[in-house]
Amino acid sequence: MYVGALQVFQAAGAALHPVPVDADGMAVDVLADRLAAGLRPRLVHTVSNFHNPRGATLSAQRRVLLAELAERYGFLVVEDDPYGLLVFDGPPPVPVAAHGERVVRLGSASKVLAPALRVGWLTGPAPLCAAVERLKQSTDLCTSSLTQLVTPELLADRAWFAGHLDRLRTALRERAAALTGAVAAVFGDAVTRSVPTGGMFCWLEFADGTRPADLLPAALEYGVGYVPGTAFAVGQDLSAAARLCFASNPPAELHTAVERLGAAWRARAT
Repeated sequence: MYVGALQVFQAAGAALHPVPVDADGMAVDVLADRLAAGLRPRLVHTVSNFHNPRGATLSAQRRVLLAELAERYGFLVVEDDPYGLLVFDGPPPVPVAAHGERVVRLGSASKVLAPALRVGWLTGPAPLCAAVERLKQSTDLCTSSLTQLVTPELLADRAWFAGHLDRLRTALRERAAALTGAVAAVFGDAVTRSVPTGGMFCWLEFADGTRPADLLPAALEYGVGYVPGTAFAVGQDLSAAARLCFASNPPAELHTAVERLGAAWRARAT
């Protein structure tokens, strides 16, 4: 589960019921079985596109079913979608919100414009949006006025934004290919990896007993970092997994980073 959402839910004292994620995103059929057995969530959270941390995208069929389940059982879907516009090829997937009204969509300028523009937005039922506005005001008064002025001005320049997104997608596609290619060359069959089709992340799972949380101190000494899978775990064993981010570095640096990670991995194994 996305660690930011996990921290928010834990701080609120929510009872968490994890749903498995596979190559087609959240296993909505598993959720359907649990609902039929009596589970009654207030909301279901999903990073629908290029999942953080696994990189998976919720399939079209599962999107339809998830919206139907929300209507049938009366829960809200929180469709956390900061990465949807970062698809490498073709148009962004049709959102879950297109299939039902019980969906709250979240977006962020920090992923599609610039990391320092910490401006987000949500769409959803009017009463919920009004309640969120009051909560936001009581929490921190308001987001920076400067970033709120800059963000809509950039988004309103559609020609510029389209060109910016094209450049961003091209760069991310090249970086994803560089990272996954380097992982294959350095680690071979010792790991399985996701194949990014958008977004910023690659998910690794070690098959040789390596625990990335234990490897991390050595990796940092070699000058490379990542997030161990245990940071995202809710009721499941992700101790053999790690999330790698390819967004911030060009291909040559990603190759170097993977080589350093491989060196730390080999040194720790000897």
